[in-house]
Amino acid sequence: MSGLLAGKRVLVTGVLTEASIAFHAARVAQLEGAEVVLTGFGRLSLIERTAALLPKPAPVVELDVTDPAHLDGLADRVREHADGLDGVVHSIAYGPPGAFHFLDGAWEDVSTAVHVSAYSLKSLTTACLPLMEPRGGSVVGVTFDATVAWPKYDWMGVAKAALESTSRYLARDLGPRGVRCNLVAAGPLRSMAAKSIPGFSELADDWHTRAPAGWDLTDPEPAARGIVALLSDFFPRTTGEIVHVDGGAHMMGA
Repeated sequence: MSGLLAGKRVLVTGVLTEASIAFHAARVAQLEGAEVVLTGFGRLSLIERTAALLPKPAPVVELDVTDPAHLDGLADRVREHADGLDGVVHSIAYGPPGAFHFLDGAWEDVSTAVHVSAYSLKSLTTACLPLMEPRGGSVVGVTFDATVAWPKYDWMGVAKAALESTSRYLARDLGPRGVRCNLVAAGPLRSMAAKSIPGFSELADDWHTRAPAGWDLTDPEPAARGIVALLSDFFPRTTGEIVHVDGGAHMMGA
């Protein structure tokens, strides 16, 4: 098979349903020639059913990114399905309800949001390093533009800012080892994750009018294609970058 990712081995986290960016990233990656392994936590039976809907059914490896034992054993579990990795997709974020109340947010809620949504990029990447050596590879994460304050997003916005900074520091430290680390800043999508965000409709409903190139809240494929492009060898010297896939809304003043 020829394609952008022909012969590549890619680990994709964060797949839950067909509506997720991660599912479409895995799908496009397969269509572009990649061998894909998924990770999942909690609702594994649902994730396995979703994995069966890909062009080629993909194996699912259990991973809780907050559990050191899971991270320590990740390389061995991935090796049961692939002999190494050329790419890793980080599409993991979570904030408890308290994280969506900025002034009243308790540290317990904030620390959970930062751990799962930001620190996990570092812990996942370092857990995968043995699988990417000695050739190196590409790590691509998913963010929601953290350069501004969004309505209702609150401490999750802070967590995304931490994610974006984490990506830059990973790019700095892992560049000499041949590992690139970039992010895709996707526009809002009506996914399972969006249902947990209070006021999501307020944030998203006018996006298509703000985005000069247009935006479809139900179509994760543009973001998925951005992820796959960054996984490919077409960006061999691009690292620490944030590529906006949001219809251009990020650059509009009003």
